[in-house]
This record gives sequence, structure tokens and C-alpha cells, in this order.
Amino acid sequence: MDATQLLAYLDEHDIPAIKFAFADIDGILRGKLISRDKFRAGLVDGYGFCDVVFGWDSQDAAYDNGTVTGWHSGYPDRPVRIDLGTFRRIPWQTESAADQPFFLADFSHPTDATRDLPACPRSLMKRIAAQAEQMGYRAEMAQEFEWFNFRETPQSLQQKGFRDLEPLTPGMFGYSILRPSLENAFYNDLFEALGRFGIPLEGLHTETGPGVYEAAIHHDTALAAADKAVLFKTAVKEIAYRHSLVATFMAKLSADLPGCSGHIHQSLWSAEGANLFYETDAPDRLSTLARQYIAGQLYCLPHVLPMYAPTINSYKRLVEGAWAPTTLTWGFDNRTVAMRVLNHAEAYTRVEMRVPGADSNPYLAMGAALASGLYGIRHGLTLGVPATTGNGYLNEQNGRLAPSLREATYLMRDSPVAAELFGADFVAHFCQTRDWEHRQYARHVSDWELKRYFEII
Repeated sequence: MDATQLLAYLDEHDIPAIKFAFADIDGILRGKLISRDKFRAGLVDGYGFCDVVFGWDSQDAAYDNGTVTGWHSGYPDRPVRIDLGTFRRIPWQTESAADQPFFLADFSHPTDATRDLPACPRSLMKRIAAQAEQMGYRAEMAQEFEWFNFRETPQSLQQKGFRDLEPLTPGMFGYSILRPSLENAFYNDLFEALGRFGIPLEGLHTETGPGVYEAAIHHDTALAAADKAVLFKTAVKEIAYRHSLVATFMAKLSADLPGCSGHIHQSLWSAEGANLFYETDAPDRLSTLARQYIAGQLYCLPHVLPMYAPTINSYKRLVEGAWAPTTLTWGFDNRTVAMRVLNHAEAYTRVEMRVPGADSNPYLAMGAALASGLYGIRHGLTLGVPATTGNGYLNEQNGRLAPSLREATYLMRDSPVAAELFGADFVAHFCQTRDWEHRQYARHVSDWELKRYFEII
């Protein structure tokens, strides 16, 4: 719908308000419910929104090192603009005949991308997707997520101190047909409601771990795929609330359980509809373009790792033998490597970046993947590292991933590659936020320290 049609729809159904949201640097949706008149008034020039949303962390604590905004700037309003092409109806938030209208927004400039707010993740993703189009490619992407579900509430989490939580179902039961039948209403509600919300799933199943589900979102063009992935995480949480459940997308909930991934599937297509990663007569049917794309992602990976693994917790998932990669490797249908190639048939040929966890910001993770692949094509990189055919954890010939957020952040902060990919202003802001995240963790005294040192030392 265009603006005229949308306003007519709101008037026809006498819908008094619309909801809009945008993703902050952590991928958390921030937004408002605004009146129909307010919506109409801001369609051209946008809506003033306090830029503190890019000046604080996931717990609303103000950064002490930010330059985009802060006490020094007085936290002014910035114009946020609704993308009318993201119009959806939220089927679970109203009992009226017309579902709650919802839009995504960002802090992009309407005519000059160089004037976008550097901290805005969706604006960054838009610019990277535009680069692919300018190079003549249609980038198709999709993110899949694993997450834990608990029979808790936000209040009970606090009361229990996030300990001894009751999982949705007990035990380790991946790909179970039996377990979902215990919570059939929730299981079916996820699949059906997400589809009605414009996030169609290719599949939904249990994963290994108590109360763990995995969902694969249907692929789409790059920006639309990132929009769906961002919305998916919040939508799952809201649907879970309706069933008296709490969902978490932490990368590593327990050292004794597998982590939760956010793998990214990617391919490039021609305007004529040909999959440019597939070549019948090429070795292993993998095109030169695909090899350059993979080479770009492997080369850039150390320079952009915090965009795939943005939290302290992320790096507790990236350990050997835990279904998450630790080395700069690739291979054909190999789940121990960083980049898994699937090319059994042209229609399904793609590369899967397996580094991101479920805690990643989809705009930043998918943007990093696409930008890195395009970097490989632009620079004509050669995939000099052979495909790993065995245990990728043992193949360190091309290097290993940084073991901590602190180390990964410092590598990105000082990287000319990252600056080329995303611009110096974004890199500076993002690395400031990750440095803050590390320092908040470093000043915390954990239960492990108390138990280990309190009496003995």
C-alpha cells in the first residue's frame, strides 16, 4: 500500500493508532504507539525520537564513551522515518476485526545515505543491500534461530534470580514429534501467527536441550530478510507471553547444553533468475563468484566478528565440539566449519555462515555477511584455503576466531577493512558500545568467583 491507501485503510476501519519500531545497536526493538493523526503528520518529514536509544545499552544504562550522542549533546530528537513497505498487522495484539497495524522504521536520510545516523543498524543494512544491487546482484538471505522456552514470567525470572527455571519440556529431545504435542497450542500458534505477521517459516522443530525450538525463516531479498529476522525474535517473545512462557535467544544458556545459533543463509542471483553461486561445469559445481564471496567472508571475518558475536555470552558458544565454529574454515555440507556450502541443486545452492548466535542483531550480522562477500568479489579474492572435509575444529591453518568480545572488538576497532566495509563513524560507535559491554562484565563479581575464592584464598 502507498500512503494514500494506508490512510484510507486506517480511516475505513477506524483504527485510532499504529505501532512502529526500529532496532537499536543490540537489535532490540524500540518504538511507540502513535495516533492516526500523528502518523499522517510525520509521513514525509519523520517523527522526532530521542537519540538516547543509541546512547545507552540493553539495560538503558548510558554509555560513558559514546560520541554519536550523550550528555555532551543533550540527547536531542532525531528524525526517525517509517518505511511504508514494512506494513504488517499484528494478529496477537488486538481482539478487533482489524489487527494492530505495525511498521518498521529507521534513521535513514530520505535522499542522501551519507547523512544517515551512523548508529542505525537498519540504515547500514539498506546501504549494503544497495551495494549488491548496484553490482548487479539480487542478494537472497535468511536467518534461522534456536532458542529456549521457559514456563516463567518476567516477574518470576527476577524473583528466582534467573536460576532454577522450569523449561517448557524436560530432557534432550531434538527433532521430536512427541514433545511439541505437549504444547500443541504454542507450537501451532508460532507457525500460524508468524505467517500471518509476514514471517513465513520453512520449518519449526525441537532442538537438543530442554524446551529448545529451532525455526528457519523463508528466504527473501537482503533487507526484507533482515527485517523478518529482527521481527521474528520479538514476535516469538510476544507469542510466548500469551502462553505464559518466556523465550530467550541467549547464545549460551549453560555450559552443559548446546548453544543457540543464528545461522545466515546467503546466495546471489542474476536479474534473469539464475543462481550465480551454481555452475554445472565448475569443480564441485561451485562458481568462481561463489568462491570469491566465500573468500571475502573468511578474509573479513576476524575484522567484523563482533557483528556476528556481539555479547560476552556469544563467545561461550564459540567453543570446540559445541556445534559452533572456532576456526576460519569452509566446507561442503560440513557443520564443524565457519562457512558451510550447500550446492546439491541450483535452486538450493547457498552458503551458510555458522558463526552468528541467536543473540546477534540481524541487521548487523546479515549486513556483515553480505558486505564481506561483496568485498571478496570486488577485490577478486581467491579461495586459497581448501575445503575442510573432516573436523573443522582441528583445522587451524587459516586461523582461529578471537576468543573474547574484548579481543574481537579491538581487532575491529583498528581494522581498515571494517572501516572500508561500514564507514569509520559506524565502526567507532559500534566498537565503543562493545567496549562498554566488556567493561560492564569486567566489573561484575560472579557466583563462580565467590565459590572459588571466598573461603580458600
